[in-house]
Amino acid sequence: MDPERPEVYERIPWETLEQKGSQKQWLAYAVAAAVTLGALAYTFTRNQPLPVPDPVASGSTIAPAPAATPSSAPPSTATPIVPSPLVVAEADLYAVDPERLFEQASAHAEWVAVEYMSMDGSDQSRQTLAGLLPQGAPLPTAGEGVQVLADWVGSRSLTQTGPTTFRVEVVVRSIASSAESGFTRQPPRLVVIEVEIGEDGVPRVTDVPELRPMPATTPADLTLDVVPDDVVAELRDVELVGGHLGADGNWEVVVQETGADGVTRPVLIRP
Repeated sequence: MDPERPEVYERIPWETLEQKGSQKQWLAYAVAAAVTLGALAYTFTRNQPLPVPDPVASGSTIAPAPAATPSSAPPSTATPIVPSPLVVAEADLYAVDPERLFEQASAHAEWVAVEYMSMDGSDQSRQTLAGLLPQGAPLPTAGEGVQVLADWVGSRSLTQTGPTTFRVEVVVRSIASSAESGFTRQPPRLVVIEVEIGEDGVPRVTDVPELRPMPATTPADLTLDVVPDDVVAELRDVELVGGHLGADGNWEVVVQETGADGVTRPVLIRP
């Protein structure tokens, strides 16, 4: 180093550097504080319950039914009326095929008709009928040695009287015997039974059965013509009675035929 060369020292503005460093430091503190406050505000907002919108102000409720006459009264500030819960019709509680209900009511009525018209004198028969009729209903009685058996039953008509109630007309053909005679066929009777399908799906009789005579019927007319020879030639070993042309243009003949039970009955034969 040259001893004669003067040394030049630059003056460093330390106060300026210290001031700038201080401003940057406070700026960093301010940013950190803002971030912290924002995070706290977001957390607090998420933990709060959602506000319930005012139904009157938002207009989201169902508009009330218009009045019969226009009114000039100012709008009411009372709390809006909350609609009542939906009332479910009784029929909607049984969301099943109606045909299934009809069949169930018809089958139950036929069973009741059999037990109602039969009389064998046993305690079991009386208990069965008592379990089918409404509680407190009187039971049939019979004289000494009288027995009645239901020979045939069939539903004649079914009328729906309510969502789950039905009136069923059952035709009953029975045979009866007494101490003096054997079993003889009885005239058919019409038994009218009120049936209700309960909420548990079980049919029940709601009243004492009604007995009616069968309505008189008028038989249809049947005319038998002479069967042509070519048709008769095709028949073998039968007792021909007569015949008539069918809807398809072919002859249908009636013959007397003896069954395995020894009874000869008229039988229709189609080609």
